[in-house]
Amino acid sequence: MFEFDQYLGFLLFLLILTIGFWLLIFLTAIIPYWIGGSLIERLKEIKDSKKKKDD
Repeated sequence: MFEFDQYLGFLLFLLILTIGFWLLIFLTAIIPYWIGGSLIERLKEIKDSKKKKDD
C-alpha cells in the first residue's frame, strides 16, 4: 500500500497545510482585531487624560 517515505511525505504535507491554514486565520482575523482593540483602548486613555487636565 504505502511505503514509509510516502507516509512521511503525506504527514509533512498535512502539517504544512494545517500550519498554513491557522497562520492565514491568525494573520487575517486575530491580529487586526488585536491591533484595533488596543488602538481603541489607547484613544480612550488619551481622551480621559485630556478630560482630567481640563478639570
